[in-house]
Amino acid sequence: MHFNPYGGPAAQVAAGLVNMPDADAAGLLRMMRAAGMSLTRLTDADARAARAWGRRLRPVFTEPGPDRRVDLVNELLAETACRPFVSRHDGLPAHLHYAAEDDPLPRRIRAFTAGGLAHLLCEDPDRLGACARDGCEIVFVDTSRNGRRRFCSTRCATRVHVAEHRARAS
Repeated sequence: MHFNPYGGPAAQVAAGLVNMPDADAAGLLRMMRAAGMSLTRLTDADARAARAWGRRLRPVFTEPGPDRRVDLVNELLAETACRPFVSRHDGLPAHLHYAAEDDPLPRRIRAFTAGGLAHLLCEDPDRLGACARDGCEIVFVDTSRNGRRRFCSTRCATRVHVAEHRARAS
């Protein structure tokens, strides 16, 4: 049983925010709900704040080494000034939150994603990554069995491997 929603869904939302720098409110809301957030609305102003936060999250995925990533996440946690508390809402059992249910959505999103990245870094810091294909800007949370993912998709992996094969063959 997975007791902690922060390391999984929250880190996925963080990656989604980084990967959707131009998304509208509806697109961001769909992504966040698909990742497990229980949001029902997202205004254009909330979406602008979420996209700006996504730009702040990018270095956590792209900076090499867990020590630098830990420093970055600690900065984000300090900025969100989040404080854990036990919440009960929507008929769910008691669970941990890092922002109050009545806090503005941008604050809730920042606390959720910063907390999720913190949990993931503590559990397995090598599970955050950026696509290894030159020119690809996609970041990801590595959910593979062996934790050795290098590419955002099969398509990017294939492009790199085909290019390497052609270089060897010529």
